Amino acid sequence: MPDISDMAPDFTLPRDGGGEVTLSALRGGTVVLFFYPRDDTPGCTKESIGFSEQLQAFADAGAQVFGISRDSVAKHDKFVAKHGLTTPLLSDENSTVCEDYGVWVEKNMYGRKSMGIERSTFVIDAEGRIAKVWRKVKVPGHVDEVLEAVKAL
Repeated sequence: MPDISDMAPDFTLPRDGGGEVTLSALRGGTVVLFFYPRDDTPGCTKESIGFSEQLQAFADAGAQVFGISRDSVAKHDKFVAKHGLTTPLLSDENSTVCEDYGVWVEKNMYGRKSMGIERSTFVIDAEGRIAKVWRKVKVPGHVDEVLEAVKAL
């Protein structure tokens, strides 16, 4: 499980709208990765809309933002269209990247255990190192907190 000052695990994932994103190709700028459980669920929708609304502020602070879940690119495309999202969404259908970042965890919902994504956010600096980590994220106020951390880099 990577932590602050570790090199961020590299990846290449398909994104909504087509094409791929490779983390190491984004070096030289700040990258925000927010891992979320599933498209079109209440918390995930709120979080994705929040990042989309602040995307220009992140860009002004020199950061690119990407959402990652196990949903397919087709599901991401529907989610983006339905809510007018501007944040690029990456598809990790095999949960490889989720596992690399330690966010693929056992969850306990109403006594039923299952595997799922723990809502988490990582800020990666220009050298590709993890600068800040939030785990078990609560959505209200989170986007602003991440933006402040990015501005502080």
